[in-house]
Amino acid sequence: MIFALASVSGAAQEKKKDTVVAGAKPVIWEQPEGERDLYWGPGGEEMKPDLSKVTFVKEDKKGHNKKYEIKDAAGRTWIAKLGSEAQPETAAVRILYGLGYKTEINYLASKLTIPGKGTFENVRLEARPDGIERLDEWKWKENPFVGTKPLQGLKIMMVFFTNWDLLDLQNKVLQVRDNGSAEHHYVISDLGATFGKLGNNNLPFFFRLGRKTNDPATWNEAGFISDIKDGKIDFDFKGKGRGLMTDITIEQGRWLAEQLKQLTDKQITDAFRAANYSPDEVELLKVGFKERVKELDMATRQVTAGN
Repeated sequence: MIFALASVSGAAQEKKKDTVVAGAKPVIWEQPEGERDLYWGPGGEEMKPDLSKVTFVKEDKKGHNKKYEIKDAAGRTWIAKLGSEAQPETAAVRILYGLGYKTEINYLASKLTIPGKGTFENVRLEARPDGIERLDEWKWKENPFVGTKPLQGLKIMMVFFTNWDLLDLQNKVLQVRDNGSAEHHYVISDLGATFGKLGNNNLPFFFRLGRKTNDPATWNEAGFISDIKDGKIDFDFKGKGRGLMTDITIEQGRWLAEQLKQLTDKQITDAFRAANYSPDEVELLKVGFKERVKELDMATRQVTAGN
């Protein structure tokens, strides 16, 4: 029996290897052309799920949050994520997409009935399109973009979002085929532990104390930048993954500040509206967002984006 299971697992691994396109271009970020729609996000209005009929497929047991694989009335496959991480993940994906980062495709269903499982509020639906293959995880410290401004900017955005779940297993390479060619999109597949606050300290095990997710008021008051020293930015980031934030230069922070400043008030508002936050919460989150952009802008003004 054990031998049989091992054989199946090995066959699955071989099949995955066979589908990987050699020489596919790795992409983590590209300059947006014009103002992107952050209400509908990377999938646009055309990919929004048709929830007039929902079919339960199976439970997705990956991760700590309750998730179900479902199909909508159009036959598209989605991973429905329940719980407090659904709203912040929906908003975080849109903001990264607005900046030009490659992301998953997701939407927020304010209410969803899954046959046999129940009716739930604020459910994140993440697409599983037929033309996109999910490959292995990518590592923060080992990838084609190490030292580049886009990767360093992505690290800063994790502090910006107060994402305390910086594990390699949350990252995914998506193989996207188009007219015979293929690209490997480096995305953060799980952005749920955001828009709250980090832990209270950097002590082993105890760094979890005080962490919060999806709390706009708390996020609005959370720290961001602690200091500028020796040409680098010292971030107020506590907990696991702290080492990732120690090599970010003022110049790299300036690059991200320039990208963030291009987002309009409408885009920022739409990103949070898409996550079904209340009008008061949207306003609170928008204020916190703009304060962080201002903080990064002021801290890095001594270096121009072109240097």
